Amino acid sequence: MNYIEVNNLEYFDIKQIFDCGQCFRFEINGDSSVEGVALGKFLRLEQTSASSVRIYATKEDYERIWKHFLALDEDYGAVRADIKSAFPGDKTMERAMEAGRGIRILRQDSWEALCSFIISQNNNIPRIKGIISNLCRTYGDKIIAEDGREFYSFPSAERVLDAGLEGMNGLRTGFRAKYIIAAAKAVCEREIDLEALSKMQTDKALAELCSLYGVGLKVASCVALFGLYKLDAFPVDVWVKRILAKYYPDGLDISKLGGYAGIAQQYLFYYERYLADKNA
Repeated sequence: MNYIEVNNLEYFDIKQIFDCGQCFRFEINGDSSVEGVALGKFLRLEQTSASSVRIYATKEDYERIWKHFLALDEDYGAVRADIKSAFPGDKTMERAMEAGRGIRILRQDSWEALCSFIISQNNNIPRIKGIISNLCRTYGDKIIAEDGREFYSFPSAERVLDAGLEGMNGLRTGFRAKYIIAAAKAVCEREIDLEALSKMQTDKALAELCSLYGVGLKVASCVALFGLYKLDAFPVDVWVKRILAKYYPDGLDISKLGGYAGIAQQYLFYYERYLADKNA
Protein backbone atom coordinates (compact mmCIF):
# COMPACT_ATOMS: atom_id res chain seq x y z
CA MET A 1 0.00 0.00 0.00
CA ASN A 2 1.14 3.51 -0.77
CA TYR A 3 1.89 5.67 2.23
CA ILE A 4 3.52 8.93 3.27
CA GLU A 5 5.46 9.17 6.53
CA VAL A 6 5.24 12.62 8.10
CA ASN A 7 7.90 13.14 10.75
CA ASN A 8 8.93 15.80 13.27
CA LEU A 9 5.31 16.61 14.04
CA GLU A 10 4.29 18.62 17.05
CA TYR A 11 0.75 18.70 18.38
CA PHE A 12 -0.70 15.87 16.30
CA ASP A 13 -2.36 12.84 17.89
CA ILE A 14 -4.77 10.82 15.76
CA LYS A 15 -6.67 9.42 18.74
CA GLN A 16 -7.35 12.89 20.11
CA ILE A 17 -8.19 14.35 16.69
CA PHE A 18 -10.73 11.66 15.82
CA ASP A 19 -12.20 11.23 19.30
CA CYS A 20 -12.98 14.81 20.27
CA GLY A 21 -16.48 14.93 18.73
CA GLN A 22 -15.66 16.80 15.54
CA CYS A 23 -16.36 13.98 13.04
CA PHE A 24 -18.38 10.77 12.96
CA ARG A 25 -17.05 8.65 10.08
CA PHE A 26 -13.77 7.36 11.48
CA GLU A 27 -13.05 4.43 13.77
CA ILE A 28 -10.08 4.29 16.12
CA ASN A 29 -8.25 0.96 16.34
CA GLY A 30 -6.42 0.90 19.65
CA ASP A 31 -4.15 3.88 20.19
CA SER A 32 -2.21 3.80 16.96
CA SER A 33 -4.48 3.71 13.92
CA VAL A 34 -7.68 5.20 12.58
CA GLU A 35 -9.61 4.71 9.35
CA GLY A 36 -12.71 6.03 7.66
CA VAL A 37 -14.02 8.12 4.79
CA ALA A 38 -13.67 11.84 4.12
CA LEU A 39 -14.11 13.94 1.00
CA GLY A 40 -15.29 10.87 -0.91
CA LYS A 41 -12.11 8.87 -0.23
CA PHE A 42 -11.02 6.15 2.16
CA LEU A 43 -8.28 7.21 4.59
CA ARG A 44 -6.14 5.20 6.98
CA LEU A 45 -3.66 6.74 9.41
CA GLU A 46 -1.17 5.21 11.82
CA GLN A 47 0.59 7.03 14.64
CA THR A 48 4.05 5.50 14.35
CA SER A 49 5.53 7.63 17.16
CA ALA A 50 4.64 10.68 19.22
CA SER A 51 5.99 12.86 16.42
CA SER A 52 5.31 10.74 13.32
CA VAL A 53 2.22 9.68 11.41
CA ARG A 54 1.85 7.33 8.46
CA ILE A 55 -0.80 8.38 5.94
CA TYR A 56 -1.88 5.65 3.56
CA ALA A 57 -2.20 7.64 0.36
CA THR A 58 -0.25 8.54 -2.74
CA LYS A 59 2.07 11.51 -2.51
CA GLU A 60 -0.21 13.35 -4.93
CA ASP A 61 -3.32 12.78 -2.77
CA TYR A 62 -1.41 13.72 0.37
CA GLU A 63 -0.31 17.05 -1.10
CA ARG A 64 -3.65 17.72 -2.82
CA ILE A 65 -6.11 16.53 -0.18
CA TRP A 66 -4.91 15.10 3.11
CA LYS A 67 -2.29 17.65 4.16
CA HIS A 68 -5.00 20.30 4.08
CA PHE A 69 -7.75 18.08 5.51
CA LEU A 70 -5.58 17.09 8.49
CA ALA A 71 -4.50 20.71 9.07
CA LEU A 72 -0.86 19.73 8.67
CA ASP A 73 -0.40 23.08 6.95
CA GLU A 74 -1.47 24.92 10.12
CA ASP A 75 1.14 26.17 12.60
CA TYR A 76 -0.21 24.87 15.90
CA GLY A 77 2.73 26.32 17.79
CA ALA A 78 1.48 29.76 16.80
CA VAL A 79 -2.12 28.72 17.49
CA ARG A 80 -1.26 27.63 21.02
CA ALA A 81 0.71 30.80 21.70
CA ASP A 82 -2.32 32.85 20.66
CA ILE A 83 -4.61 30.88 22.95
CA LYS A 84 -2.22 31.31 25.89
CA SER A 85 -2.27 35.06 25.31
CA ALA A 86 -6.07 35.01 25.58
CA PHE A 87 -5.90 33.04 28.88
CA PRO A 88 -2.98 34.69 30.74
CA GLY A 89 -2.10 32.74 33.86
CA ASP A 90 -5.09 30.43 33.46
CA LYS A 91 -4.10 27.09 35.02
CA THR A 92 -7.23 25.32 33.75
CA MET A 93 -6.43 26.22 30.16
CA GLU A 94 -2.78 25.29 30.63
CA ARG A 95 -3.79 21.82 31.83
CA ALA A 96 -6.38 21.49 29.08
CA MET A 97 -3.87 22.45 26.38
CA GLU A 98 -1.43 19.88 27.69
CA ALA A 99 -4.08 17.16 27.93
CA GLY A 100 -5.35 17.77 24.39
CA ARG A 101 -2.07 18.86 22.87
CA GLY A 102 -2.53 16.61 19.84
CA ILE A 103 -5.92 17.95 18.77
CA ARG A 104 -6.26 19.62 15.38
CA ILE A 105 -9.43 20.83 13.69
CA LEU A 106 -10.06 18.92 10.48
CA ARG A 107 -11.14 20.70 7.31
CA GLN A 108 -14.30 18.75 6.64
CA ASP A 109 -16.83 19.02 3.84
CA SER A 110 -19.33 21.73 4.76
CA TRP A 111 -22.47 19.87 3.64
CA GLU A 112 -21.44 16.72 5.50
CA ALA A 113 -20.81 18.78 8.64
CA LEU A 114 -24.18 20.55 8.35
CA CYS A 115 -26.11 17.32 7.87
CA SER A 116 -24.12 15.46 10.53
CA PHE A 117 -24.57 18.08 13.24
CA ILE A 118 -28.29 18.31 12.52
CA ILE A 119 -28.37 14.55 13.14
CA SER A 120 -26.36 15.10 16.34
CA GLN A 121 -29.12 17.13 18.01
CA ASN A 122 -30.20 15.51 21.30
CA ASN A 123 -28.34 12.39 20.31
CA ASN A 124 -25.39 10.31 21.55
CA ILE A 125 -22.26 9.59 19.55
CA PRO A 126 -22.83 5.84 18.92
CA ARG A 127 -26.33 6.54 17.60
CA ILE A 128 -25.14 9.51 15.53
CA LYS A 129 -22.48 7.31 13.93
CA GLY A 130 -25.03 4.58 13.28
CA ILE A 131 -27.47 6.91 11.54
CA ILE A 132 -24.73 8.50 9.44
CA SER A 133 -23.33 5.09 8.51
CA ASN A 134 -26.76 3.94 7.32
CA LEU A 135 -27.28 7.22 5.46
CA CYS A 136 -24.01 6.73 3.59
CA ARG A 137 -24.59 3.06 2.90
CA THR A 138 -28.07 3.77 1.53
CA TYR A 139 -27.47 6.93 -0.50
CA GLY A 140 -23.70 7.31 -0.91
CA ASP A 141 -21.34 5.91 -3.53
CA LYS A 142 -19.41 2.71 -2.89
CA ILE A 143 -15.68 3.12 -2.21
CA ILE A 144 -13.39 0.09 -2.40
CA ALA A 145 -10.32 0.20 -0.17
CA GLU A 146 -7.05 -1.35 -1.38
CA ASP A 147 -7.73 -4.45 0.73
CA GLY A 148 -11.13 -4.92 -0.91
CA ARG A 149 -13.33 -3.66 1.94
CA GLU A 150 -16.36 -1.57 1.03
CA PHE A 151 -16.97 1.93 2.34
CA TYR A 152 -19.37 4.65 1.25
CA SER A 153 -19.15 8.35 0.53
CA PHE A 154 -21.37 10.89 2.23
CA PRO A 155 -24.40 11.50 -0.02
CA SER A 156 -24.81 14.86 -1.71
CA ALA A 157 -27.54 17.28 -0.70
CA GLU A 158 -29.29 16.41 -3.97
CA ARG A 159 -29.47 12.72 -3.09
CA VAL A 160 -30.70 13.45 0.40
CA LEU A 161 -33.38 15.76 -0.98
CA ASP A 162 -34.44 13.11 -3.50
CA ALA A 163 -34.74 10.57 -0.67
CA GLY A 164 -37.22 12.88 1.03
CA LEU A 165 -38.82 12.56 4.42
CA GLU A 166 -39.71 8.94 3.81
CA GLY A 167 -36.06 8.08 3.20
CA MET A 168 -34.84 9.98 6.26
CA ASN A 169 -37.54 8.46 8.45
CA GLY A 170 -36.43 5.05 7.21
CA LEU A 171 -33.03 5.78 8.74
CA ARG A 172 -34.70 6.49 12.10
CA THR A 173 -33.60 10.08 12.22
CA GLY A 174 -36.76 10.97 14.16
CA PHE A 175 -37.70 14.62 14.51
CA ARG A 176 -34.47 15.53 12.70
CA ALA A 177 -35.76 14.21 9.35
CA LYS A 178 -37.59 17.41 8.49
CA TYR A 179 -34.56 19.51 9.43
CA ILE A 180 -32.26 17.40 7.24
CA ILE A 181 -34.57 17.72 4.24
CA ALA A 182 -34.99 21.46 4.81
CA ALA A 183 -31.21 21.90 4.89
CA ALA A 184 -30.75 19.78 1.75
CA LYS A 185 -33.40 21.84 -0.04
CA ALA A 186 -31.77 25.10 1.02
CA VAL A 187 -28.38 23.92 -0.29
CA CYS A 188 -29.78 22.53 -3.55
CA GLU A 189 -31.83 25.63 -4.30
CA ARG A 190 -28.97 27.96 -3.33
CA GLU A 191 -30.98 29.50 -0.52
CA ILE A 192 -27.75 29.08 1.42
CA ASP A 193 -24.28 28.99 -0.12
CA LEU A 194 -21.92 27.08 2.14
CA GLU A 195 -18.83 28.08 0.16
CA ALA A 196 -19.78 31.73 0.47
CA LEU A 197 -20.38 31.27 4.20
CA SER A 198 -16.81 30.03 4.62
CA LYS A 199 -15.61 33.44 3.42
CA MET A 200 -17.95 35.50 5.63
CA GLN A 201 -17.23 36.85 9.07
CA THR A 202 -18.18 34.23 11.62
CA ASP A 203 -21.09 36.13 13.15
CA LYS A 204 -22.68 36.58 9.72
CA ALA A 205 -22.11 32.92 8.82
CA LEU A 206 -23.74 31.88 12.10
CA ALA A 207 -26.75 34.08 11.39
CA GLU A 208 -27.14 32.49 7.95
CA LEU A 209 -26.90 28.99 9.38
CA CYS A 210 -29.40 29.80 12.12
CA SER A 211 -31.89 30.87 9.44
CA LEU A 212 -32.19 27.21 8.43
CA TYR A 213 -35.20 25.35 9.77
CA GLY A 214 -34.28 23.47 12.95
CA VAL A 215 -30.75 24.86 13.23
CA GLY A 216 -29.95 26.66 16.45
CA LEU A 217 -26.80 28.39 17.62
CA LYS A 218 -25.14 25.24 18.97
CA VAL A 219 -25.48 23.30 15.70
CA ALA A 220 -24.59 26.41 13.68
CA SER A 221 -21.44 26.91 15.76
CA CYS A 222 -20.39 23.28 15.24
CA VAL A 223 -20.92 23.63 11.49
CA ALA A 224 -18.96 26.89 11.46
CA LEU A 225 -16.02 25.40 13.39
CA PHE A 226 -15.88 21.93 11.86
CA GLY A 227 -17.38 22.48 8.41
CA LEU A 228 -16.45 26.05 7.51
CA TYR A 229 -13.13 26.11 9.42
CA LYS A 230 -14.17 29.16 11.40
CA LEU A 231 -11.67 28.66 14.19
CA ASP A 232 -13.14 31.46 16.28
CA ALA A 233 -16.53 29.72 16.53
CA PHE A 234 -17.18 28.47 20.08
CA PRO A 235 -19.93 25.81 20.28
CA VAL A 236 -21.67 25.67 23.65
CA ASP A 237 -23.34 22.34 24.44
CA VAL A 238 -24.16 20.60 27.72
CA TRP A 239 -20.50 19.67 28.23
CA VAL A 240 -19.24 23.18 27.64
CA LYS A 241 -21.91 24.70 29.88
CA ARG A 242 -20.72 22.36 32.61
CA ILE A 243 -17.09 23.33 31.97
CA LEU A 244 -17.85 27.07 32.08
CA ALA A 245 -19.83 26.70 35.31
CA LYS A 246 -17.11 24.58 36.92
CA TYR A 247 -13.98 26.49 35.94
CA TYR A 248 -15.28 29.97 35.09
CA PRO A 249 -18.16 30.64 37.52
CA ASP A 250 -17.62 34.39 37.17
CA GLY A 251 -18.08 34.14 33.42
CA LEU A 252 -15.85 33.83 30.38
CA ASP A 253 -15.99 36.51 27.70
CA ILE A 254 -15.84 34.32 24.60
CA SER A 255 -15.64 37.38 22.34
CA LYS A 256 -12.18 38.12 23.79
CA LEU A 257 -10.72 34.68 23.14
CA GLY A 258 -9.46 35.60 19.70
CA GLY A 259 -9.27 33.81 16.38
CA TYR A 260 -8.71 30.36 17.90
CA ALA A 261 -11.54 30.29 20.43
CA GLY A 262 -12.90 27.10 18.86
CA ILE A 263 -9.62 25.27 19.37
CA ALA A 264 -9.55 26.49 22.98
CA GLN A 265 -13.05 25.05 23.33
CA GLN A 266 -11.82 21.69 22.06
CA TYR A 267 -8.97 21.64 24.58
CA LEU A 268 -11.38 22.35 27.42
CA PHE A 269 -13.90 19.80 26.16
CA TYR A 270 -11.28 17.07 25.82
CA TYR A 271 -9.76 17.85 29.20
CA GLU A 272 -13.05 17.68 31.05
CA ARG A 273 -14.34 14.64 29.20
CA TYR A 274 -11.28 12.46 29.58
CA LEU A 275 -8.79 13.74 32.09
CA ALA A 276 -10.13 16.22 34.64
CA ASP A 277 -11.04 13.54 37.16
CA LYS A 278 -7.45 12.25 37.17
CA ASN A 279 -6.24 15.68 38.27
CA ALA A 280 -8.91 16.19 40.92
